[in-house]
Amino acid sequence: MNRENLLFAVIGILFGFIVGFMFASSMNQKYGPGVQTATAGQSLPSDHPPIGANSGGDAAGMQRMQAEVTASIEKARNEPKNFEAQLKAAELYYQIQRYDQSIEYLLKANQLNPTDYQTVVNLGMVNLDAGHYDTAEKWYRAAMKMKADDVMVLAGMAETMLQKGDAKEAEDAIAKLEKVDPTSQDLPRFRTKLASLKDK
Repeated sequence: MNRENLLFAVIGILFGFIVGFMFASSMNQKYGPGVQTATAGQSLPSDHPPIGANSGGDAAGMQRMQAEVTASIEKARNEPKNFEAQLKAAELYYQIQRYDQSIEYLLKANQLNPTDYQTVVNLGMVNLDAGHYDTAEKWYRAAMKMKADDVMVLAGMAETMLQKGDAKEAEDAIAKLEKVDPTSQDLPRFRTKLASLKDK
């Protein structure tokens, strides 16, 4: 698949993800969470609009959104020294779980601004989600040097160590997390995983 076809494929996936998210959000706002749409054979109120009917405004909005996604990815490619553009592209790829592409743009952003803390944290998080545990550990350690008491980073580090099967490092990370945030909702899950790790 050449570069242009790949770009169109990515835009299509992103567009589908965003449209689905917008639809779910819209339904939740109108009817509350857990709403079920009517299926064939179920009766609807007499004043209910036809299911699946889209207004021209919705179509225009979706076209505009697709254009924005395309523009964001192209901008990151065409402006490799634009820090914000690299972050935006990384975010779009992360949303559709294209982690390696997200990491590629995050690395470019990190080269442009090595001291940006959130980029370093994101590199830890995305590498963890991608299953690159050694690399995730490296970025989380870098983030901890910049800020030692970030609960999200400490939790990410603990998760990384548990995924690597390193009980000693996992225990250390869990202890640091507990010291900073004793009420963290992640602690019971981490302790359970740690116990099973030690039993192996």
